[in-house]
Formats: sequence, C-alpha cells, structure tokens
Amino acid sequence: MTDPISDFFIRIKNAYAAKKERVLVPFSNLKFEIASELERGGFVQEIGKRKKKVLKSNHLYLDIKLKYKDNGPAMEGLRIFSSPSRRIYIKSKDIRPVRSGYGMAILSTPKGIMSEKAARKENVGGELIAEVW
Repeated sequence: MTDPISDFFIRIKNAYAAKKERVLVPFSNLKFEIASELERGGFVQEIGKRKKKVLKSNHLYLDIKLKYKDNGPAMEGLRIFSSPSRRIYIKSKDIRPVRSGYGMAILSTPKGIMSEKAARKENVGGELIAEVW
C-alpha cells in the first residue's frame, strides 16, 4: 500500500456505500487524529482502538462506528488532495469553507491535525489532506 491515508478514507467511503455499521482500519497515530476530527465534525459516531489476532500476532486496528442520518450516510462525499507523490499546501489566508460551511477540510499543520475552521482560528496553514461533506 503506497498511500495509507487514501486507503483510510476509501475504506470509510466503501463501508458507507455497503451500509456497514463499523469499519476496521489499520491503526496509526495520524489516522487516529484524522478520525478524531471526523468525529468532532459529526461524520462518524465513535472511534476506538482494538487488537485483532492475525496469524500468531496481534495488530492494532482503528474501530470506527459509522453515523447515518435519514437512512443516508453522514459523509456524502470526499475529495482527497494530498498523496505521497503530490503534497498540497495552503496558507492560512487561502483557507475557504467547504460546501458553504456544510463540509470540512482536514489539514496537517505545525500545531497538529485540525479542521479548516480551527486552522483559520489559529491562523496556521499546512498540508491539505482532504475535504469531506
């Protein structure tokens, strides 16, 4: 797997499409922080760490409980910007609301992973990871 962050978002998107209740994603601290932002933004219901035994060894997984509203997914769309071969950086003054404020952008800033609203409030820019609506 060359891009674990894209894989993370695509697993969530596919789980919503299949109307699953939960999705398991291999754990990393970056994915945990992104999932925490999605939880704060109201796109997933809850997150947690879970160990799963795979061939005589335990692996950590991120257990994400998906959120539905009106029998539809809470996350209707997704656009991934940065990849390992193409990083997209944005200045704090160039950060704009996503879908007129109904969505959220996720940025990796010097102060950590945060939404575009928090980044504008803190007046920091950074790597634009994805937009979710």
